[in-house]
Amino acid sequence: MLFNFFNHPQSTIATPEIIPSWCVAYGKLDNLREDAIWQDEQFAVISSPQKLALSPTKRFVVVGDICLSNRLKKKKKLTFDLNKNVSNQQIIAQLWEKYNSECLNLLIGMFGLVVWDREKQLLYLGRDAIGGRTLYYTITGLTCWIAPKLITLAPYRTNDLDLVALRDYLCCAFVPGERTLWQDVREMRPGTFLEMPSQQLYHYWQLQEQVIDKNQPLELYSQKLRSLLEQVVKEYLPENQPVGVFLSGGLDSSIITALAAQLHTAPVHTYSIHFGTETANELEFSSLVAEHCHTQHHILEITFGNMWECLPETMLYLDDPIGDPLTVPNLLLGKLARKNVQVTLNGEGGDPCFGGPKNQPMLINSLYGSINNQDTLQAYLISFQKCALDLQQLLKPDIWQSLKNTSSVFFHDLNTDANYLNRLMSLNIKFKGADQILTKVNNLTQAAGLQGLSPLFDQRVVDLSMQIPPEYKLSGVEEKAVLKKAVSDILPDPIIHRPKSGMMVPVQLGFKKYWQREARKLLLNKNSAISPYINQDILRNWLDFKGDVWGRYGVKLWLLVSLEIWLQVNKSLLKK
Repeated sequence: MLFNFFNHPQSTIATPEIIPSWCVAYGKLDNLREDAIWQDEQFAVISSPQKLALSPTKRFVVVGDICLSNRLKKKKKLTFDLNKNVSNQQIIAQLWEKYNSECLNLLIGMFGLVVWDREKQLLYLGRDAIGGRTLYYTITGLTCWIAPKLITLAPYRTNDLDLVALRDYLCCAFVPGERTLWQDVREMRPGTFLEMPSQQLYHYWQLQEQVIDKNQPLELYSQKLRSLLEQVVKEYLPENQPVGVFLSGGLDSSIITALAAQLHTAPVHTYSIHFGTETANELEFSSLVAEHCHTQHHILEITFGNMWECLPETMLYLDDPIGDPLTVPNLLLGKLARKNVQVTLNGEGGDPCFGGPKNQPMLINSLYGSINNQDTLQAYLISFQKCALDLQQLLKPDIWQSLKNTSSVFFHDLNTDANYLNRLMSLNIKFKGADQILTKVNNLTQAAGLQGLSPLFDQRVVDLSMQIPPEYKLSGVEEKAVLKKAVSDILPDPIIHRPKSGMMVPVQLGFKKYWQREARKLLLNKNSAISPYINQDILRNWLDFKGDVWGRYGVKLWLLVSLEIWLQVNKSLLKK
């Protein structure tokens, strides 16, 4: 057994299979120990051959994880035989030879890629516009190591934590921006490419407000949105194969279910979860949608034992830690779906792109912040409802002193000239979308052997969302008005008009009734991975639920348990 954190006699945690990823080495290669499948003096690819392609003149080498939505259009414009199977890497290799880095503007889809120019001895790192794929690189030493999975870089980094990233994780439950939790590793940002050795960073796409005519009616935008959603979902459907949809019963996942059922000629499987009889669930709504759309519906009960025992495996599959309690359910649901399908769709992106209700506290602060002396950044961090208000007590005094005046990655975007709601939505798309939601979807579906796709986070949908006047997205208590209008004819009224509730994972009950003893052993151990940074006295109070007026300690404890286990499983890999 790989992970023996919980000492539970009935634990059945199996050794997880690490999914290998490609890796690139750039710079000094004298001591290269790995077997390279392609190598120049300063550049080597350690990968499976399927991830690599050369341009027609063999000047450019392309390696990467690439999923293009518009691959057929690009294939038709190039010199490929349409009847032959051509990889996405081959398409980009030919595009790069024709347009160089400008070809990134032509790509619609998800990718993290590396391009080596053999003639000019230049290296390019690029990531898709929205952040559907990840790309990491080391920033110390004479050799730069690059990979789509942070875990692949474990042999080439130290165990030193980036304290700013740690602070941001405690505030958000994910690590936003280019930092990772490891001090000597960085993450490429969406919509950018990096040129080496100059270290020049370029933005080939930037998320920005594009409202042109505020006088156009809601109906016009809803029609545009409906047409685009049908196009995107149709492109995402696997040809002549069944498709799965993760269906919570909320508006966003219900929309994707309805469109998939309407457009797909093969079976549509839907998957929902609940946490047993002790907790409320949304099965009434997910079952209503499944019946309305005539899908093959599957319901998974996730027990408190499942949640706890599967957490180490789940943390191993993530890049940076994610303290969202939905991580384990996402992995378990993916394993269930893999029995029927190879591709799953989800409703992620509806809230960030179309004005979900989580923006309402920030809108209220914009009206009344001057009264309570709460600045915008403070209000934004508090809106995550994690540990932003606890940092001074939670972090060790020396750690807090070193961080308290360090700037926030969110500051610039919070203080632009864009409409206030669009500023908030941009933040959620750029950071929560790329660094939590899409990373979680990508890593955990891949771990289950699936391809996970998020139509509402498609670049074209995101672009359109920023053209829609803010009042058509969130106005008062009415959220996502344009999205609801776009799909009102394909969903039952109770789904269109039900208030947003969100998938609530019962971690408060979990810690109070089921996990408290194990959590104490994990978090209060003097040799725990977080003990050099975290004040354990405050953790004792949280574990005893002293002063938990708002019922938030369970979420904070889950965030810290996830961090501790993530650190342990990642450090254990270096010992193998």
